[in-house]
Amino acid sequence: MAVSFSNIPSGIRVPLFYAELDNSQANTATSVLKTLLIGQMTKGKATALKPQLVSSSAQGEELFGHGSQLALMNTMYRKNDTFGEVWCIPVADPTGTKASATATISGTPAEAGTINLYIGSVRVAVAVATDDTATAIASAIASAVTANVDLPVTAAAAAGVVTFNAKNAGLVGNDIQLGVNLQGYSAGEELPEGVNVVLTAFSGGTGTPDLAGVVAAMGEEQYDVIACPFADAASLTTLAEELNDKSGRWSPMRQLYGHVFTVKRGSVSDLVSFGKSRNNQHETVLGIESAVASSCSEVLGAYAARAASALNNDPARPLQTLELIGVAAAQAGSRFNLSERQSLLTSGIATEYTQGGYMRIERAITTYQTNAFGSADNSYLDDCTLFTLAYILRDLKTVITSKYPRHKLASDGTHFGSGQAVVTPSIIRAELIAEYQKLEEKALVENLDAFKENLIVERNADDPNRVDVLLPPDLVNQLRIFAVLAQFRLN
Repeated sequence: MAVSFSNIPSGIRVPLFYAELDNSQANTATSVLKTLLIGQMTKGKATALKPQLVSSSAQGEELFGHGSQLALMNTMYRKNDTFGEVWCIPVADPTGTKASATATISGTPAEAGTINLYIGSVRVAVAVATDDTATAIASAIASAVTANVDLPVTAAAAAGVVTFNAKNAGLVGNDIQLGVNLQGYSAGEELPEGVNVVLTAFSGGTGTPDLAGVVAAMGEEQYDVIACPFADAASLTTLAEELNDKSGRWSPMRQLYGHVFTVKRGSVSDLVSFGKSRNNQHETVLGIESAVASSCSEVLGAYAARAASALNNDPARPLQTLELIGVAAAQAGSRFNLSERQSLLTSGIATEYTQGGYMRIERAITTYQTNAFGSADNSYLDDCTLFTLAYILRDLKTVITSKYPRHKLASDGTHFGSGQAVVTPSIIRAELIAEYQKLEEKALVENLDAFKENLIVERNADDPNRVDVLLPPDLVNQLRIFAVLAQFRLN
């Protein structure tokens, strides 16, 4: 018999017609990127460390608690990606304390007006009348903050002082930004004459969740964009171990892949120091200015959304210029300049810039900077490299596992009948070349001739049931720099 059947027995004698289905030549599916958001919950309906599929902002608030870190991340994510598949792993607050801050009101209003208080990027407008006392104004501020359940803080007033407490315990609370009249006089924001407001920054929050439970909860599920708001070395190292190339998600035994994104606030020197302390191709640390009003968690939610939606459409296309909707950028004069952003990019820190009213992605890079010998290595510099490689490997896995799931293996030159479920190194080689051509048409790879020349497909010398492949894809590059020498004439 020339044709290899899987289900129709060869010795059947009962008449007449039998048919079986074979989908090995029909699979054209491509993998859809999945996002994982990690963050602290408060009193929501979700169970800590249990992965939860979340489809909307409202669902996130219900599951993780209004104003919680994870709910705010999810809300910001949905502002930037309404379509993507998002999973969340909530964590309970760590053992520690909650951050707090104060607003001290003084003076007597000489005129009616409005105090524009900002909790992060959210404006809380409080009307002030000419007969209001400092105590009354403070009480009004506390009431207005309390009325907005989606804020990450609670508020109480006494004797003209408003005390704010973070809803989540831990270091996360220290990142909440408190401001007054951030838009300034040109936007109509100014204190009523005679009223003074003195703010203290959020501080005192201690503790960071242990992410070992998060890693266990991830199991063997595929997560491509992993948003971790905890940008401390211990948390990133825990995730780095989960994604490593030897036994982790990028290992040949697991083939789950994925990339960690996080956001860190600080001065250029602090961010450069942190970036140089990291060296991992599977993580991206976005550095933002200290004056950014939005919390790092909110910036991360927007950043992960824009990255996931863009990379899902085309993993090789650069993320530069994509706007982060809903993020309140640092005001002019408080932003990193060109020289500072260059320093960050040469120290493993990804950068952003502000244009047209939006914070935008400038260059998404990994923290990988040196090889095992400590020598400079830019092979994993850009995020696109890893996402393109993951796409290619998944694509080839789909082809091989769909077309040759139960095939026999023979050497080149073997004479076998047409229709037999048998494959040779030459057939596999031709399959890989044909698939490479398809990838080239999608502008994910280039230089087909070089690929053919360097591709090796051979039977293993020790195991006759194994085929070894040296796959040499030439990944397409990105337009990052456009340099012009304007050699003008005055003839």
